[in-house]
Amino acid sequence: MEGCSKLLQKCKPYVAMTSLQFGYAGMNIITKVSLNHGMSHYVLVVYRHAFATLSIAPFAIILERKVRPKITFPIFLQIFVLGLLGPVIDQNFYYAGLKFTSPTFSCAMSNMLPAMTFVLAILCRMEKVQLKKVRCQAKMVGTLVTVAGAMLMTLYKGPLMEMAWTKQASPHQSGAAADGSTDKDWFKGCIFLIIATLAWASLFVLQAATIKKYDAPLSLTTLICGVGTLQAVAVTLIMEHEPSVWKIGFDMNLLAAAYAGIVTSSIAYYVQGLVIQEKGPVFASAFSPLMMIIVAIMGSFILAEKIYLGGVLGAVLIVFGLYSVLWGKHKENREKTMEALDIPVAVKDVEGNGKAKEIIQVNNWVISSLDKAVDVPIQGKSMNAKEEP
Repeated sequence: MEGCSKLLQKCKPYVAMTSLQFGYAGMNIITKVSLNHGMSHYVLVVYRHAFATLSIAPFAIILERKVRPKITFPIFLQIFVLGLLGPVIDQNFYYAGLKFTSPTFSCAMSNMLPAMTFVLAILCRMEKVQLKKVRCQAKMVGTLVTVAGAMLMTLYKGPLMEMAWTKQASPHQSGAAADGSTDKDWFKGCIFLIIATLAWASLFVLQAATIKKYDAPLSLTTLICGVGTLQAVAVTLIMEHEPSVWKIGFDMNLLAAAYAGIVTSSIAYYVQGLVIQEKGPVFASAFSPLMMIIVAIMGSFILAEKIYLGGVLGAVLIVFGLYSVLWGKHKENREKTMEALDIPVAVKDVEGNGKAKEIIQVNNWVISSLDKAVDVPIQGKSMNAKEEP
């Protein structure tokens, strides 16, 4: 029983991250169906983050009531920009790109995130480039390969790759899947997805700086979603002039907004936070290509989604680049951990002639020693050595 319990404990992070990818995949499919039925992506962003704010706020109020810091004006400005980058720019461009391309394609492009975050971290001097080190070379090569994959997916569509189960798709399904599949719209969708990923990476970089000053993750997420909702309302009022776009009933549009807000912006945040706390961010990021595979299978069944050779080749390059960047980041984290452990410790020992020698040790290895006669405490006991004239 004890062995079984340990096994289940070890499997928890893997099961949690796999389940999370299914949740993200479901969001992409449901959102695509909602957009195909004519829902405005501007309105969808508003409702999504309204649901997210309402679902996260109670936990933030209860769990962080004693640790929540005060909001200063600089912190408010950072939260304002984070709301603009995430809910407004990232989500609107992502949904627009999803509308013009396909769920699988959108998921594949999202795997550029670690590489883009790495580039922005270098530009913001949050990351040091040491080209002589293998880990840094891996991150640089991974970034270049990821960019190459994204360019291939954008500029080369290639021939259609038919799946055995999609040949019998109905004309209605094929028409739905072909929505926005013209070359011009496809290219536009690619650009939108790249902009969305860039905004998402910018959010990560700024959020890393903000969380140091406002160390209350749930409250920060609630504020970002809340401010982002208000900003999204303003953008929607400018872009959509028909009052009818705001109407929502008990249909796919409501499901898309509620699912995206509650599952992928609330539950996913909590589960991913627990996994990152136990296994680290590299472990969590390594599962993202799984979402692309799940979406490809679900999309081909449900939407009769068309998959093109250019998309497959580009996705392979992006996944290769992703794991190269993650491997480099993993090695960097291990080096930092070892450096933290390899702190020189000065200890004292006594030779037979009564002299004390000072020994510099690093992880039980003697680095250097210096003879001198002093009072030496060893393991809680003091051994007195007389000083020589």
